[in-house]
Amino acid sequence: DDRTGAVMTIRRNASHLLLLINDILDFSKIEAGKLSIESVPVGVRETLSRAVDMMQDRAADSGLRLHYSMAPDVPAWCLGDPLRLGQILMNLLSNAIKFTPRGEVGLEASRDGEMLLLRVTDTGIGMSQAQMARLFLPFEQADGTTTRRFGGTGLGLAITRRLVELLGGTISVTSEPDKGSCF
Repeated sequence: DDRTGAVMTIRRNASHLLLLINDILDFSKIEAGKLSIESVPVGVRETLSRAVDMMQDRAADSGLRLHYSMAPDVPAWCLGDPLRLGQILMNLLSNAIKFTPRGEVGLEASRDGEMLLLRVTDTGIGMSQAQMARLFLPFEQADGTTTRRFGGTGLGLAITRRLVELLGGTISVTSEPDKGSCF
């Protein structure tokens, strides 16, 4: 029925608008130095599982395999902000799914000294060196043309980078066109 389609379109557009508003608010808080970060015990396995579970349907709808693994030496708990860590993982997984037309997306946890090392990998479209150089800048996207195939504000990875830094970490990317990416 036409009304059902219209309601679904309105719902999808409203969700997109809410995400946009939240990104702008988070970015503004970060830039103003007003975003508070907690330092509380975070269950590593639970946090990773929750992020993967939340993205599983989206990956399946795209025909992708979504998996995660945790190295044996990763502690059960770490200090951090569970809300912001979840936000980081959701953004990276969402991007990996968006830019992967076939294959798989993975989330891996390991330990690097006292730091938790998280990797989000995909078999997606990948990026050139020039695209990667602009990737973490606000309002920039790997494909900035007006006819780009993928939507978004260009704020997600800028926010992600700042959140990672506020949590005491760093973020980097390796990628090759048509060979996928690793964040």
